[in-house]
Amino acid sequence: MIDSFRKSVSAEQPPSDVAPSLQALWWLLRGDWARAHECVQQHEGEPDCDRVHAHLHRQEGDLANAGYWYRQAGVTPSKSTLEEEWELLATEMLARR
Repeated sequence: MIDSFRKSVSAEQPPSDVAPSLQALWWLLRGDWARAHECVQQHEGEPDCDRVHAHLHRQEGDLANAGYWYRQAGVTPSKSTLEEEWELLATEMLARR
């Protein structure tokens, strides 16, 4: 499932059947941090979007802001690499689809 999700970045838009949190991860994989951030900002308060929001600010290097979003999501801040965290988020969220 994760492999087909990764391959889908060759399309112009994320898959139509994925939640905003996965859309954000899709845009991030395409290198569009701002578009990914827009996705999660529009859905603040949704735990998956808040987790991705934390990941985005961690990637940006804004660890204080990332910490805020991890707390909002009710999860411990990630200590894994950014790539490992992206993979974990995408895998978990795709499994719940």
